Amino acid sequence: MPVVMNVTGGMSLVTVTKGSELMQFQVTEIEFDFDDDYEEAWKDEPIPQQEIIDDTIGQIWEADDEDDLIDEITCATGWCIKSIDYRHVLS
Repeated sequence: MPVVMNVTGGMSLVTVTKGSELMQFQVTEIEFDFDDDYEEAWKDEPIPQQEIIDDTIGQIWEADDEDDLIDEITCATGWCIKSIDYRHVLS
């Protein structure tokens, strides 16, 4: 059963559980790859880079592990991640 978590900026994160409890992560720093092929989709207007970063930092994300966290953020934002720092949120 999917778990839906609302994220500021109008994005929503959908996480599919894999039979175990998900861990919670809070992103403290992130660098996206804004130089990839998606840049052409933004030809007519600038990429809202700071808005995407601000919408991601400080949010609580649910994931199975670090690799899943990266996948979840990439899916939610549409951008690949170059680097990320986070902390585990204990329940």
